[in-house]
Amino acid sequence: MRNDVLVEETIAPTNRVSGTPTTDSLPRRFSDFATLGEALDYAATGARGLNFHDARGNLAHAYGYAELRADAIAAAHRLIAAGIKPEDRIALVAETGAEFATLFFGAVYAGAWPVPLPLPTSFGGRDSYIDQLKVQLASSDPKMLLYPAELAQMAGEAARQSGVEGVDYESFLAREAAEAALPAAGPDDIAYLQYSSGSTRFPHGVAVTHAALLNNLAAHAHGMDLLDSDRCVSWLPWYHDMGLVGCFLSPVANQVSVDYLKTEDFARRPLAWLDMVSRNSGTTLSYSPTFGYDICARRMSSQTRASDRFDLSRWRVAGNGADMIRPDVMQAFVDAFADAGFKASAFLPSYGLAEATLAVSIMPPGEGIIVELVEETQLSGGEQGVGRPQRYRAIVNCGKPVKDMAVEIREEDGTPLPEKAIGKVWCKGPSIMHGYFRDPEATAACMQGDWLDTGDMGYLSDGYVYIVGRAKDMIIINGRNHWPQDIEWAVEQIPGFKAGDIAAFAITTPGGEETPAVLVQCRTSDNAERSRLRDAIRDRVRSITGMNCVVELVPPRTLPRTSSGKLSRAKARNLYLNGEIKPYAIAA
Repeated sequence: MRNDVLVEETIAPTNRVSGTPTTDSLPRRFSDFATLGEALDYAATGARGLNFHDARGNLAHAYGYAELRADAIAAAHRLIAAGIKPEDRIALVAETGAEFATLFFGAVYAGAWPVPLPLPTSFGGRDSYIDQLKVQLASSDPKMLLYPAELAQMAGEAARQSGVEGVDYESFLAREAAEAALPAAGPDDIAYLQYSSGSTRFPHGVAVTHAALLNNLAAHAHGMDLLDSDRCVSWLPWYHDMGLVGCFLSPVANQVSVDYLKTEDFARRPLAWLDMVSRNSGTTLSYSPTFGYDICARRMSSQTRASDRFDLSRWRVAGNGADMIRPDVMQAFVDAFADAGFKASAFLPSYGLAEATLAVSIMPPGEGIIVELVEETQLSGGEQGVGRPQRYRAIVNCGKPVKDMAVEIREEDGTPLPEKAIGKVWCKGPSIMHGYFRDPEATAACMQGDWLDTGDMGYLSDGYVYIVGRAKDMIIINGRNHWPQDIEWAVEQIPGFKAGDIAAFAITTPGGEETPAVLVQCRTSDNAERSRLRDAIRDRVRSITGMNCVVELVPPRTLPRTSSGKLSRAKARNLYLNGEIKPYAIAA
């Protein structure tokens, strides 16, 4: 680690956490409202709220729910004055801050559908971000794109190229507008559209109703045994369902005060997250994908006692979700922070997806990480090879189905499977999505009556859900979704390759981490040219994902197809891992 990073990591905040109170006299209600607007109306009668902190953890803006409601209603009047009508979409670049919160709820009060869109990443560059916004704007068809002023060049250009009005937050919120009657929303009306964070070419906007949202938010409160004294800390991005639903909308509907660190500030100084958990005696709740716990454990120097800097003894619920949960990482975190009071029993594994609003299953608080060992060939549906030693993988218990949710494990043909049998995970409940926005084919592909095919593989054991992998081909690295089609399309743009030549999927390294692998059918026999192509592919994938990947060049006609002629990534992955696909050996 560089010395300047070490110095930055040890910068102490200049003030202590204050802001909105952890407790107040308002009777707690667990999301038992007809609409999201009603939920904020109620929260606004208390003293709790949202608290935004700078990169050093200093409180920058305490934003009570009462102030948020007043500002959101004023924003709704501005939207109505701009011609926005119920069911119009309002695209919002989701920067963690008061302006996004105001505009999100402003759209809700105006009867419009807010559509959170991602911030630019540190890789890919300006053109890549503009292209991503353009694709999601084309899919959601909004009347307006609102964005932070510092993104005016990129977001404004995406709006211009898409024929959408683009306005920065500050300019829009400065507009004059007369008061106007607000439309009355109903439980079955759409509250917002949620896009998968990973898709750049094949976006699916999940349409979430008020009733579905509030049912899932109530399930959060019941699943975590929410207490009147709970307070939350979060660095999760608001364009991802776990950040938006779990750490923004859930606190509003369940009247919880939250302290926020921007995602980019967490990326620069991960331990600032734990500083915030430590400093406020009320902080009891915080969520992260596995990689967040991993990077914090790695940042702790072996010469430093965690107790010299942190007090994590009050951390009651250390939630974990959004990617595969790795028990070795969880243990490393416990080892690093046990002397600061962190308890392994605080870990709360969960499983969910945007199509279910968020949560499908949550571990009962206090049970911690529980694993079962499963033989690897069972996970892929293969058979034990002759003479091949058995290898086991630890599968983490992701808890019990949340309130009102049913989970079934089924065969490919839909036949229900008994306990301990691995198959596709299906779920049914009031929080299952209304459907994909303007995409009936994609909706029909994953919905069967009231049941949702999650696309994930798992099994049930004593009423608990165990997730073993993804049947759909999503690659999830560090909590971020990457569609294999996006990676394959990027490689196809390199001269010499065409559609069908590339298969992208996730593999597990010997160290237990997931990484993308790309198999590419290569027609050249020249070793130097193969080496050049492999480097070009690796650079191309890094430019769109920000990750290093394993690149293997394979002979033509190697990649397997389905009976209908489509590329079978799952089969390609199994053949590669079993050694049946033999890549070219490329000399250094």
